Amino acid sequence: MQLQIAPSLLAADFLHLEKDVEMLNSAADVIHLDIMDGTLVPNISFGFSVLDPLSAVAAIPMDAHLMVVHPERWFDKLHQDGVQMVSFHYEAAGRHSASFIDKLHSLGIKAGLAINPDVPVKKLFPFIGKADYFLIMSVFAGFGGQKFIYESLDRIALLREEIDRRGAEATIEVDGGVNLDNIAALKQAGANLIVAGSTVFRSENPAATIAALRNV
Repeated sequence: MQLQIAPSLLAADFLHLEKDVEMLNSAADVIHLDIMDGTLVPNISFGFSVLDPLSAVAAIPMDAHLMVVHPERWFDKLHQDGVQMVSFHYEAAGRHSASFIDKLHSLGIKAGLAINPDVPVKKLFPFIGKADYFLIMSVFAGFGGQKFIYESLDRIALLREEIDRRGAEATIEVDGGVNLDNIAALKQAGANLIVAGSTVFRSENPAATIAALRNV
């Protein structure tokens, strides 16, 4: 199965954001939106002042990764902005994760559950068959440009094995430190959707880099 590539808008040129979004519309599969509140993660990114106008020009699906302590507060607004995929952190939702997945589904949004590298991947197992996708962070959420944590490959493989064992369908998304040196291993481990920020936007030809990542 061919990988899908979701460049992270956080790494784009915010002084020329429309130009970068137009490039993504023609070259990428998904636009990844890193939304941080400065509490769940030690950084703040962007909010609806960016998302509202973005929704008018995005021609491919938008995937919002909510790194916030109360993700459920933003589901309705994300729906209004036409966001098709929303992931939230198990660390933030805990026992409410299943009801948050149900809420997203009621809005017609694909629901994803995310975990940081220090959360056992088996914490996701109860949500196989419920969540549409799982976001495995291969760095700690909060900042771009971090080095890929190679132990993530074992976590991805374990999750993929359990999904397949149950005969379920779920996408495994991976975010953090992805580049042309490790993407083949990610695909082999069972990842389907790859987030890439710095690798894409710091390259001389972002569209060509996206194609190279997809066609590994």
